[in-house]
Amino acid sequence: MADRRFWWAAAAYIVPTFPLGYVWHLETFGAAYARLEMFRAEVIIPFGLAAMALQAVIYAGLYPRLFGTARHEWRAGAWRFGALFGVLAWSFMVLPVAAKYRMSSVPDFLLLETGFTVLQYLVVSPLIALAWRDRS
Repeated sequence: MADRRFWWAAAAYIVPTFPLGYVWHLETFGAAYARLEMFRAEVIIPFGLAAMALQAVIYAGLYPRLFGTARHEWRAGAWRFGALFGVLAWSFMVLPVAAKYRMSSVPDFLLLETGFTVLQYLVVSPLIALAWRDRS
């Protein structure tokens, strides 16, 4: 955690994830989520931020242990990171919610949340890979 790249990688996750999540869930598709009748009237933003911060620290710590940091390998690392953790996130945050929570349309929820997860990992994966990329 003393490596500056760790903190850049953590920021590469949390800085785009929070505004993307906020805009996606509460503004752009806010009406669609309201029709699903599953969100509380006032979401608890600090809980979302805490989850993102925890995810950011875990991802930043795992990246160099699982993927190459060589300068020429950053694109491949980004794709592998996105494929692994994007699918893992989808399996944790989309499927179980659809299975357990009441909502007016499971297919609509799956479509919305799958779209968000894909977009999120398309954005953060290359940023995390770039944060860990060796300088020379």
